[in-house]
Amino acid sequence: MATTTAAKKELSVKESTFLWEGKNKAGKVVRGEMNAPSAAVAQVTLRRQGIAVSKLKQKKIGSGGKVTDKDITLFTRQLATMVKSGVPLLQAFDIVGKGTNNPALAKLLTSIKTDVETGSSLATAFRKYPIYFDALFCNLVAAGEQAGILDTLLDRLASYKEKIQAIKSKLKSAMFYPTSILVVAFVITAVIMIFVVPAFKGVFASFGGDLPGPTLVVIAISDYFVENWYVIFGALFAAIYGGCMHSNAHAPFKSQWINTRSSCLSLAI
Repeated sequence: MATTTAAKKELSVKESTFLWEGKNKAGKVVRGEMNAPSAAVAQVTLRRQGIAVSKLKQKKIGSGGKVTDKDITLFTRQLATMVKSGVPLLQAFDIVGKGTNNPALAKLLTSIKTDVETGSSLATAFRKYPIYFDALFCNLVAAGEQAGILDTLLDRLASYKEKIQAIKSKLKSAMFYPTSILVVAFVITAVIMIFVVPAFKGVFASFGGDLPGPTLVVIAISDYFVENWYVIFGALFAAIYGGCMHSNAHAPFKSQWINTRSSCLSLAI
């Protein structure tokens, strides 16, 4: 029992990446990086390799960026491919984590790997991050672990998430055209109302007589645009900004809705 506890503690030690510089046995200056629990361990390891270390510092990992649906989709495909090829699960997490350029994704994968190392199942580790792994994802991983077909279900999950990603991309592309048309139409209308109609207002007044009702309406709208253009454009930009913020805030729920609607069809194909 004590041996098992000690082993778990040893596995839970997080390694850091160290940049080193020194001279090898031939006296040549060499540089590199290595993973170790501490600087002392890294120095001892390099000394055993015959390297006289002159500089050793921990590599700083940026904390910027965020994990997107595209990142999770790519990770699922890479994990499925490696597990299907017989690569051990922990080693697969190492390979994907070191190969990504997204620090946030690397941190997420390190946390999941640590949970798996300390005895948690892969599905349990995924369930700790419901923002990135929904109930369908976790349940299928759990079923794959219990039935011994994790590689098959991971491959199905990867295909499913790729189809969902394609659907989202098509939706965004479909919405871009009408949105751009509306924006261009509003800008053209504003330019006409603020600059063109006022230029003709004096011409209309010089004609004398009563102007037609539609013309008076256009002039009144133009006067309102000229007097309150900053309010109109401010309200427009506020609406666009508010819409973007609302969309981002509800992105997980929208994603879950799309996933739920498409899950049966995608997994059946």
